[in-house]
Parts: sequence; structure tokens; C-alpha cells
Amino acid sequence: MQGLRTALANTGARLSAQLPRLVGLRPAGDGLPVRLSNRTYAGTRNTPMGELGFDQPLLWVVIGLLAWGLVMVYSASIALPDNPRFANYASTHFAVRHAIFIAIGLIAALATFQFPMKTWERMAPWLFAAALLLLVLVLLPFIGKGVNGARRWFSLGIISFQPSELAKLTVLLYAADYMVRKMEVKERFFAAVAPMAVALAVVGMLLLAEPDMGAFMVIVVIAMGILFLGGVNARMFFLIGLVVVAAFSAMVMMSEWRRERIFAYLDPWSEQYALGKGYQLSHSLIAFGRGEIFGVGLGGSVEKLHWLPEAHTDFLLAVVGEEFGLIGVLIVIGLFLWLIRRIMHIGRQAIALDQVFSGLVAQGVGLWIGFQAFINIGVNLGALPTKGLTLPLMSYGGSAILLELVGLAIVLRVDYENRMMMKGGRS
Repeated sequence: MQGLRTALANTGARLSAQLPRLVGLRPAGDGLPVRLSNRTYAGTRNTPMGELGFDQPLLWVVIGLLAWGLVMVYSASIALPDNPRFANYASTHFAVRHAIFIAIGLIAALATFQFPMKTWERMAPWLFAAALLLLVLVLLPFIGKGVNGARRWFSLGIISFQPSELAKLTVLLYAADYMVRKMEVKERFFAAVAPMAVALAVVGMLLLAEPDMGAFMVIVVIAMGILFLGGVNARMFFLIGLVVVAAFSAMVMMSEWRRERIFAYLDPWSEQYALGKGYQLSHSLIAFGRGEIFGVGLGGSVEKLHWLPEAHTDFLLAVVGEEFGLIGVLIVIGLFLWLIRRIMHIGRQAIALDQVFSGLVAQGVGLWIGFQAFINIGVNLGALPTKGLTLPLMSYGGSAILLELVGLAIVLRVDYENRMMMKGGRS
């Protein structure tokens, strides 16, 4: 009798071990299977915490753009010491400073990644208030640094800090936090939109006093995009859009030098504008024309030899077009398209996991990088009027590089927390 019991127990154990395989399910150690109708959806395998990580392809694309930008800044600025204005500078001056900016930005990004999104959500209003204070302080003659009639920088020794770049990030965080707090009244125009409109108006007045209309445009697009993605009624959104377009049109019409920029954009080759407002655009187009399909080779640009102003900042893409041709420009555009698409996907994933603030922040960073890249590329190609916006991650500029890397580090943090939640952990 004892032998029969032992045999039955062994047979039962074998059947229990084989049953999941017989019905098409994975063993419990591989995950939690779910059976719906006649189909089986096996759970994801248990993954050690060390394997969770973050979006490595996104990180490598960012590093690739930074590295290419560093090479192009060196190429575009190597001849600047021949200009009496930069006679005391070494040929590597701008490249070395740009490398320092990237190093500082990467350290700041690494530190930023350590903060959970709950901390950013809690700090969003305070960071926005701090940015407003800096925008006020930079306008004071004894604090802000003026260059070419604009007062946009704080001088911090070897570097200058531009608070308008910080404002882009803080408005983004504030708008995402605002939409989470206003989720219940998002269908009511005045309750949902009016307070945000007042905040943007204050930021706009401070930025236009510098003046920095380009940064204000980016901030408006970020805020409007987050309102739309956060679920604000479509009719309200288009009404806001019409008001914004009318406001910017009025600003252009009331400013003579802004009107001249528009006219110069329409005909940069005219005798009236070729040596004035249309000078940068006309030489940018010459650079692209010289590059043709495959370019003249790295370092072979002629336009950077004191013909094209701001070749290492606003018009870096023109040097890329001349030295790498159409192929190089298409690669840059393709990298930015992939980057923005991936960032928006991370944002949608966070929202699907009920992390609305994290999702809106990630998508806001995508709007920021994408819109600024779109404007810079359009200006360089002559498709848009000249506007002082750099090419993200590539153009020379300490504040821009620093804040862009901080913004992208927040996106990587969102992705990391998404993976934690999908594996059953806590963000």
C-alpha cells in the first residue's frame, strides 16, 4: 500500500510539472500567464533590477549629435582668430569652451537623473518662480550683461548664463504640473486656460524686454502643446492658437526691424537687403549650394571664413551643408526626427501607465527640442525668416547645451520609471 501511494504521488508531481507545457503556458518562474479565449499571453520574464536600465539608443543618438556638433563647432570657428574682433583667441578657443559646456551639461544631466519625477512635480511651481526672478534680474543694468543691444545673460566668469533657456524648462515643468492639477476643469476655458495665459503673458513681457522673441516663441509652443496633450478642449486650443498668431503678427507689424527681417527673408538677394538683413540668409544659401550632394569635405567650407556670421551658433547647419552636402543635412534631420519620435513615445507610455505629469513633461521636452530644431533648420534653409535660435545639442552655446541635456535626462528618468512600473517595481 505504501508503494502504491508513493507511485501515485510521483505521478501527480510529474503531471503538475508537465501541465503548463501541455496547455501552452509558461512555468510560473517565467512570468504570470494570462489566457483569453483560445489564445495564451505569457507574462514577461522576471528581469533583475540591474537589467531595467533606460533607453540606451536614445542616449547614443544624443551623444552622437553632441560629438558631431563639437566637431562642427571646431570646424566653423577655427578661422575666427583671423578676425580682429577675435585676434586674442586661439583657434581652439570655441571648441574647448564647447567641450567644457558639454562636460558640465553631462554632469548636470547625471545629477538630474537621480531625482524621481515626484520631486520634479513637487518643485515645479518653485522652479518657475525662480526662473521669473532671474528674468527680472537679467534686465537690471548692473546685473545683466548686454550684447548688441540685447540684455539676456549673466556673466559667470568663464561662462555666461542665459535665463531664457532655464525658462523653457521651468515653463515646461510648470505647465505639466498645472494640467495635472486642473485635470477636472480642463473643459472650462477660464478655469483651465486663463491662469496659464497670465503666466505666459508675464514671461512674454520679460523676454520681449530683453528682447528674445525666439525664446518666447519656443515657450509658447511648449505651453500650448502641453495644454493640448493634457486634454484641453480642441476648440479652446484653436482659439488660443488664433490669439497667439494675432499677437505675434502684431508684434512684427509694430516693430520696424522685425518687418525688415520678414522682407529680407522674402527677397534676400535684393540690393536693399543683400548686405543688411538678408546677408546671413544669402550666405547660408550659398553654403548649401556649394555643398551640393556630398559636400566639399570636413574643414573645406569657404563661407565660414568670415563670410557667414554666427557660423558656429545659429548657422552651424549651413556649415554642415557645405562640408557634408545634402547627405549630411538629411542625416541631421533624420537623427532629430528619430529622437523626437522616441521622446514622444516615452511620454505616451508614461501616460498609459497613469503617470500623467511624467508623460506631459517628456512630451514637452520633445516639443521643445523638435520645434527649436525645426525653426533653426528652416532658417538655415531659407524656409523661415531669420530667428536667433540655435540647433539643439549641436550649436555653440553653454546655457542651451546645459538645459537641453538636463531636459533629456528627465526624459531618460521618465523612461526608467516606466520600465520599473512595467516590471512591478515602484517609480
